[in-house]
Amino acid sequence: MTVTYTARVANARFCGFSKLLLAWKGSIYKVLYKEFLAFFAMYTAISITYRFFLYDDQKRYFEKLAIYCNHYASLIPMSFVLGFYVTLVVNRWWSQYTSIPLPDRLMCVLSGGLQGSDERGRLLRRTMMRYASLSSLLILRSVSTAVFKRFPTMDHVVEAGFMTREERKKFEGLHSPYNKYWIPCVWFTNLAAVARGEGRIKDDHTLKLLLEELNAFRGKCSMLFHYDMISVPLVYTQVVTLAVYSFFLVCLIGRQFLDPGQGYPGHDLDLYVPIFTLLQFFFYAGWLKVAEQLINPFGEDDDDFETNWLIDRNFQVSMMAVDEMYGDLPMMERDRYWNDSNPRPPYTAATLFVLRKPSFQGSTFDMAIPKEEMHFQPLEDIAENLEESGSRHPNMALFNRLLNAAPSPTGLMGGALRRTSAQLQRLRHSPSIDQCTSDDEDNESCKIGKGGSLPSGLGQDTQSTVSSFRDEKSATTPLLEIQFGAEQEKRGVHPAFNHGKLGRGRDGRGDEDGQTRDEGEKTESTRGEIQAPVSLLPPAPSQSKETPNSAIPITSRHPSAFLFNPTAHSSLEHCSSQPIINQNRAVPAIPKPPFGGNKMSFLTVPSYNEPQRFRSVSMGSELTGS
Repeated sequence: MTVTYTARVANARFCGFSKLLLAWKGSIYKVLYKEFLAFFAMYTAISITYRFFLYDDQKRYFEKLAIYCNHYASLIPMSFVLGFYVTLVVNRWWSQYTSIPLPDRLMCVLSGGLQGSDERGRLLRRTMMRYASLSSLLILRSVSTAVFKRFPTMDHVVEAGFMTREERKKFEGLHSPYNKYWIPCVWFTNLAAVARGEGRIKDDHTLKLLLEELNAFRGKCSMLFHYDMISVPLVYTQVVTLAVYSFFLVCLIGRQFLDPGQGYPGHDLDLYVPIFTLLQFFFYAGWLKVAEQLINPFGEDDDDFETNWLIDRNFQVSMMAVDEMYGDLPMMERDRYWNDSNPRPPYTAATLFVLRKPSFQGSTFDMAIPKEEMHFQPLEDIAENLEESGSRHPNMALFNRLLNAAPSPTGLMGGALRRTSAQLQRLRHSPSIDQCTSDDEDNESCKIGKGGSLPSGLGQDTQSTVSSFRDEKSATTPLLEIQFGAEQEKRGVHPAFNHGKLGRGRDGRGDEDGQTRDEGEKTESTRGEIQAPVSLLPPAPSQSKETPNSAIPITSRHPSAFLFNPTAHSSLEHCSSQPIINQNRAVPAIPKPPFGGNKMSFLTVPSYNEPQRFRSVSMGSELTGS
């Protein structure tokens, strides 16, 4: 029977497992002592031969052989192979135990589902439960040596009362080359159908539940059969066994104590008993013995399953449940806590310490929170605080820009201008813009929006957006007054959009550095009608001559950009979607946009010869130009 020591280790104490080391039944000593004595005897024989029977030249050769074996013995992967194998065997061992069919669920359903206290009802319940027990007996007889020794033939099964003689004739009359443990389960289903036809099983739901439990019972019988048929692959078992045995055969020579006078490294001591080699054999060979004992738990080892005890228990319990206990109910009466709303069973003197422990209410039951953090906040304040915190965080502002940015469907700059114009309407009503009249960079009131950043959504393009505001508090131009380039088209004016050059500043005069010599005169003729746009950055350092890398304005035939009314006053000077670059570095010309045309308008407003404030939306920097 399985060795049970659970009660001896119920409480952890000093050297708790040491009490188990003296047990003999089911111990490692009982399993391994023969192999251990054989290994020690062979080691002793080789040591005596080396010390007393070999000549000097033979000893020198044996010493070289011992050093060689000890050096290369570590190449055998003992721990790796043996560890995986034992883990596989232990998992398989427990799975086999959980596959043993138990009749407890089936007998409860049968006792409650098949009605009738007469002789016929009792006969049906007992016969059906006996068929289930017969099926488990047949499968255990096929896989367990202990059960087979108890029931070697079918005559023993009949004499034990699991089968009648008529049933045996029926059983042997069904010819099948396979194991016939399933036949009693079919007889069970046939009797269940008969009971349903007689009305002893009241409805189909009860019949369905009964057959489901029977199928689960039969499924476990089938699993036992397949565990017995499908073993751990033989090659795996052979590899592990050869690895362990070959390692210790090499150790018989490699772990010998050599003559210290020869000066071999690691052989300074000459002992007769290899203590650590014996311990290593005890551990590794004992590990292999554990796998050998658990690989088939249906044998007759000390720790194998007690299958005969299981047969006796299951048969006796199941018959009692469906026959003697059927309809046998104790008289119902009020319990002792009938009028007690808080029933508490008593404790003995040995368990009074349980009453001193407070009942567990949860991990956060004793958690303390400051009183100022326990008040509910209005939802409006929460939304405002979330908006402020999002605007103050630079990464959140950049994240909003990336989420809201989208490619322009109409042109290269059309989408950016539409997004910018939508934000200009918001800036027109923003109180923080008009307050930015000081050049002091530390003035927090001059920050655009709250938290030192623009309102959510401004500068949605992935490029930088640089905007300049007038120092004077003048009315901004509504977006409804923005005109398209039709009026300038009628006058013969072709407004140019300076898309690439940001390195040069302008102070109210037309900047002719961004124009080619071929188009210079044509552009000068139009400056009388339209005032040139104001640059965003301070003027570049003076140069002796015009650099050849000056940006050439690109014209378009399609007047699709916005134009401010030249006569309107606006606080917005200029919007550009290009990144801020070094003012001393010339920027190459931007390629022509994908849409056709030779005219392209740009956003212009009147310029004034006064200091301007520039703000970079993406970087949050401020520039002052004149």
